[in-house]
Amino acid sequence: MQFFQTEDGTKLAYHDDGKGLPVLCLAGLTRNSKDFDFVAPHLTDTRLIRMDYRGRGASDWADPATYNVAQEAGDVLALMDHLGLERFAILGTSRGGLIAMALAAMAPGRLLGVCLNDIGPELDMSGLEVIMTYLGRKPAAKTLAEAAGARAGFMQGFDGVPQDRWDREVTHMFTQTQDGLELTYDPALRDTIANADAGGLPDLWPVFRALSALPCALIHGLNSNLLTAETVTKMREVNPQMLVASVPGRGHTPFLDEPEALTVIHNWLEMLK
Repeated sequence: MQFFQTEDGTKLAYHDDGKGLPVLCLAGLTRNSKDFDFVAPHLTDTRLIRMDYRGRGASDWADPATYNVAQEAGDVLALMDHLGLERFAILGTSRGGLIAMALAAMAPGRLLGVCLNDIGPELDMSGLEVIMTYLGRKPAAKTLAEAAGARAGFMQGFDGVPQDRWDREVTHMFTQTQDGLELTYDPALRDTIANADAGGLPDLWPVFRALSALPCALIHGLNSNLLTAETVTKMREVNPQMLVASVPGRGHTPFLDEPEALTVIHNWLEMLK
């Protein structure tokens, strides 16, 4: 893991591995670069860059007011400048996909292409309500083993996931301490998101349309409670060239190493060469 400092003095963590086409992996709202551990072994022909947003993972906690898509998009560009990369592709899960869409509008010349993981320009409110039930709150579980044991029952829409996957996944989300489990992100993120939601969700269709000029792909968990099949249909109408993988037995969000997801990711990467 490496670090760089943003203009406001926040130290951000990232991984930079491999050679080839630069692919920046951006995780979900509360998540971090470890979430891409499952897909990384399948992307050995790329230069895989994984970033922890401010307030998440190994990055510094910052002013909670800066936990927003615009600032995080700016942090992405700062990292790419730090690495000397003029252009790059983005594999964006949930929040990461929103950042990718923002960058397609803010700095389209920097992007080679975008692959969205279970995110689109319309968000199902039921999924957002589920997120708010746990966002910023310590889990009831006291150990990683206990959290992993409860994970299958908690994760809506996930079928046939082996227990060892949940065992590994909870280590991305929590840190074991003598006093129980701690979150791997700043709990103040909850208030920032709640305040943003109170203002209403912006119209994201214009920024999604900005992706039409780029090689684009979408991975959709068929059981997702955040991205509906209806929204996926609308997205395909706006961007008929977009590659789409619908992953059975997955909710929000697919792990990305499912066969359907890998096929689309590899086809998308071929489009970028």
